[in-house]
Amino acid sequence: MTGVTAIVPTWNRRALLERLLGCLARQSQPVEEVLVVDNGSDDGSAEVAERAGARVIRMGSNQGFSRAVNRGIRESHTPWLAIVNNDVEPGANWLERLALALQEPDLWFATGKLLCMDESGSIDGTYDLVSRGACAWRAGRHRKDGPVWSVARRIQFAPFTAALFRAELFRRVGLLDDGFESYLEDVDFGLRCALKGYKGVYVPDAVAYHRGSATLGVWHKDTVQRLARNQVLLVAKHYPRKFLLRYGWPILAGQLLWGLVALRHGAGLACLRGKLEGIRRFRDERAQVRDVPGLGAVLEESEREIRALQKSTGYDLYWRLYFALT
Repeated sequence: MTGVTAIVPTWNRRALLERLLGCLARQSQPVEEVLVVDNGSDDGSAEVAERAGARVIRMGSNQGFSRAVNRGIRESHTPWLAIVNNDVEPGANWLERLALALQEPDLWFATGKLLCMDESGSIDGTYDLVSRGACAWRAGRHRKDGPVWSVARRIQFAPFTAALFRAELFRRVGLLDDGFESYLEDVDFGLRCALKGYKGVYVPDAVAYHRGSATLGVWHKDTVQRLARNQVLLVAKHYPRKFLLRYGWPILAGQLLWGLVALRHGAGLACLRGKLEGIRRFRDERAQVRDVPGLGAVLEESEREIRALQKSTGYDLYWRLYFALT
């Protein structure tokens, strides 16, 4: 494989960015260009990237993950795009393993195994799955690494935390939705890919380490508000009227349960703000919805996989309650 651009959206956390740039320089599969899209950092991140030989695009302010990634995609000119968060440290053969897996012409993206930086032997995530209730799960999150996570498989949803894509995919499916800003923008993109028949692959021996939510934190009020809002926007964008009726109870149960989880972590008010913002935007987002054949099959297959993996590796409380209710 030749012609890979690594797109790195970043906002502060200069030390993390330095480590990532070092990892990219040591890849066994050469990176043709490193493109750092700086979302208005004030800690010298842009200057560090330039000294390391990266091309830097200065956004001027924090315009969100989606806009930064989209700008990087537009500015790239190679046939392959590796999108990597600034809090990731990929192993030396991470890119090579992903590239080898994408030699099959019907595969469009690849993602590997993300291990937690601070928890030895614990998985941060593998690939994404989404329920009928429009709540997503990063498969394997906080599970101990083991055989179930060491099997390559075809997937429908690639986390944009660290993944490799054919550049042509973005011309066919479109860019990330700027309106999502951050969080679930990759699930929205994955739904669009799945509905057009573009699939990817999970490559367990492509290992990277992730310091999850290093910029804001998992239950930071801004993180929770965006997640809560974007769960509503997924429904607004993708569920035609008949699916609102068909999946009304799973949607309600899933969203309410997620709100209770946020409340348990002291972020109930942020969750409520996000839901209200999503509801305010609901009508405008409905203009994009289309009754696309196959949506039900995609959602139901994804939810069956969530249930199977939860059952085999131990239920999280949220999913135990969700499946009990639905």
